Amino acid sequence: MSYELSQKFYFEAAHTLHREIDAEGSRRIHGHTYHAQIFVRGVPDPTSKMIVDLGFLRSEIERIRELLDHRFLDDIPGLGAATLESLCAFIFREIAASLPNVSRVRVERPASGDACDFTST
Repeated sequence: MSYELSQKFYFEAAHTLHREIDAEGSRRIHGHTYHAQIFVRGVPDPTSKMIVDLGFLRSEIERIRELLDHRFLDDIPGLGAATLESLCAFIFREIAASLPNVSRVRVERPASGDACDFTST
């Protein structure tokens, strides 16, 4: 038996995107409010009764949020093109360094209804 714990956060950021469809608007600098959710899977520790201390999870999320919030995503080292897929993978890599039992990262843009999930294999 295992549990999956999650924590949500949001960040606001600008970017450009070079693509063929909706190219004109995408190539101009524009911004979004992104909502992200990090999922951690595991069995609670016998002593603490927790998969992970939520205080630790929140501090790691704040570290990642600081990398992305009110930033120009095109300039973030290691992100690549600022797609939902790239954001999921970037957040996953950043949090997995300190939380090896991260199981999934979800990034959404609620205003447009877009979402992407990155799941560890």
